[in-house]
Amino acid sequence: MKHSTFLALAAAAALTATSAHAQEKIAIGDLTWTGAKAIGSVIKAVIEGPLKSEAEIVSGLSDGSLVAAGMDKGDGSADVYPDLWMPNRQGIWDSYIDGAETVAHNEPYPGTQRMYVPSYLADKVKSIEDLRDPNIAALFDKDGNGKGEYWAGDAGWASTKMWQVKFKSYGLSELWEAEVVPDATFKSQLKAAIANERPILFYYWTPEWIHAAYELSALSEPERTDGCEAMALDKEDWLEASKFSCVSSDALIYVAYSKSLEQRNPPVARFLSQMRLDPATVNEWILLIDRDGKHPADVAEDWVAANPDVVNGWIK
Repeated sequence: MKHSTFLALAAAAALTATSAHAQEKIAIGDLTWTGAKAIGSVIKAVIEGPLKSEAEIVSGLSDGSLVAAGMDKGDGSADVYPDLWMPNRQGIWDSYIDGAETVAHNEPYPGTQRMYVPSYLADKVKSIEDLRDPNIAALFDKDGNGKGEYWAGDAGWASTKMWQVKFKSYGLSELWEAEVVPDATFKSQLKAAIANERPILFYYWTPEWIHAAYELSALSEPERTDGCEAMALDKEDWLEASKFSCVSSDALIYVAYSKSLEQRNPPVARFLSQMRLDPATVNEWILLIDRDGKHPADVAEDWVAANPDVVNGWIK
């Protein structure tokens, strides 16, 4: 065999091997919240559509720590963490992104935690400072006990305690009281209140579908300073032991993926590194899934088909 022929065959074999790796199936974490399900489904739709590869949202792979450990191994058991909230998952970041350097990520989109009113109340209630007015508190007094109610969240959420600490720290405990009911109950209350333009004050976050469905206004809070947040929610006297007298830091939310994909499926690794998510778009996905009852896969496939320019920017 001539030397040139041998080189040509070797090059062809190498190309074939590379192509085989490029088609390796991608394992996406099956995280439980709707935003993660939407993003995971869009990732799958892009991989199986424009990238012409294979992907699977692995049923039951819902523990974020297990997804992260799989990405660290690089063995294909878990390749993508669709919705990594920081600093909520600081341990994952420290262990695998900054530490072992086995996990990579894209540019994040922001997540916020604020107190809201419907926008038809925005001329009356613009800031936490406005809540010090007894006349404002009286507008939100639903049970006639002299205190305005605000929805602090669902029982068991850390954020529910956080808002009770905030109202204490802002000196609002004499005028306001927390209402703690399930999220579904609150959403029914919000729908009824907005339909009748009644006062309602509530905690919420982005991304979530209510921001796509309703006109909502966030209350301004004092800027962050050293020592303004000192939480001790694990203590028995958590309310007295904690302080939070400033705006909450925005979360940064990433798509994280195993660096092994840079060898195992380079087009997918490049796509994931270039994926840029718009919070308003994520809100729309969540609305279609949670409120309108559409399947995440259908939402994802329809969106990918309708937004080729955005998708092409991710995979170029």
